[in-house]
Parts: sequence; C-alpha cells; structure tokens
Amino acid sequence: MSDQNVNVLERKPVILIIVTLLVILIGSVVTALLPFFMEGMEVKISTVRPYTALELEGRDIYMREGCNNCHTQTVRPLRDEVLRYGEFSKSGEFAYDHPFLWGSKRTGPDLARIGGKYPDSWHVQHMIDPRSIVKESNMPAYAFMATTPLDPSTIQSKMGALRTVGVPYTDEDISAAPGLLTGKTEMDAMVAYLQVLGTMINKAAVETVVDSALVVPDSTTVADSLNSISVSGVK
Repeated sequence: MSDQNVNVLERKPVILIIVTLLVILIGSVVTALLPFFMEGMEVKISTVRPYTALELEGRDIYMREGCNNCHTQTVRPLRDEVLRYGEFSKSGEFAYDHPFLWGSKRTGPDLARIGGKYPDSWHVQHMIDPRSIVKESNMPAYAFMATTPLDPSTIQSKMGALRTVGVPYTDEDISAAPGLLTGKTEMDAMVAYLQVLGTMINKAAVETVVDSALVVPDSTTVADSLNSISVSGVK
C-alpha cells in the first residue's frame, strides 16, 4: 500500500475503522474456523462409542433434572483432581455429546469417572435417599424415577437428530431403540447413563481416593436393589 493510500485512510477514520474490522474479521475466521477442518486437530479415541438408547434416555433425564448444574463432567489435568477422580478428561471422550455437560460448578463431585466406581444398588439408593449415603448431602431425592416408565415414542427422533450432527447411529440402531426401552423406568435409564460415564477410555493407573464409607455391598441389577429399598426411603 502506497504512502498516498495510507494518507487517505488516515484522513478518513470511518474507512480506516471498516478496513481494520475487516482485517480482524478475516484473521478471526481463519484462526477459529480453520482448525475445524484440520484432521490433526480432532483427537479420536477408538473405544468411544455412541450412547445406547437406554443411556441416551438417562442423559436426557440427567439434563431435565438439572444435574449438570451441580456436577461437572470434566477432570482437569491437575494432580489433586487426578488423585480424587481419576484420569484427566480428553477431548475425544465427548465426540458424541450434544450438548457437552462439562459444567463449571461443583456443588456435588465431578462425575466424569463415576461409571463402574459403585454398583447399581449404590446409585439406586443414592437417587432414592441421598442422605442415606452422604449424611450432609443437599441433593434432592428422586424416588419417583423408580416407578416412572420411559416413553419409547421419542427415542427414534432423538437418535435421528443426533445422526444429522455426526453421531454414527445406524438404521438398525434406530429401529431397535423403542424395544430396548420397553418395560424400563427412568431409574434404569439414569443408572445406565451414570455407569457408562468415563468407561470408554483406557484409564491410566492412578491412586484414586475412595471414601470407604460411601461404598455399599455389590448388587447386579436395579431390580434387585428395588426389592430391598422402598420407594419412599431406604429401610
């Protein structure tokens, strides 16, 4: 650009502002959007899979009840977090999460690695009567989930919508989904979702801090748990 053109811009501040904004806009677009089209920028984890129909319903219930307002789902790469929760989170773990549920507030603990940490019976009891597990808990009770059946009529449209944004559900997955939800309750779905969190990666060996007071005897299914736990509270 010649000195004459520079002088013209300096004498016309409105044009100078417009040119400056255009340059910033072009730079921002290139910097922010170009990485989305670069294969090397996307971290892929081969063991990560789409949620099953039951897990997907549980995730929707998790959002409906606002669980993400009190629990994060991302372990930061800090020593104290890794010691408490386990392997720090990787971007590839969330490839099929729409929306992300990373969160920013921990009224309760992070749940990114909760899957498999406790048996199904622990989660059922905790959902029905949180204070029977953690005395100081301010979490509300969700006993109604144990008797609320799932509605299979919407699952196909949900999975179809997710497929349009890149989740690799097949036609067979979508057609079989309603049958997989028949006879299931919201408690079944919630427990299925919680039990899958953090289980799709190969976790490094870490010295995870576990409070033995929070562990209850093992059980195999939610139904077994409900045989010994009343809906209104814990015996």
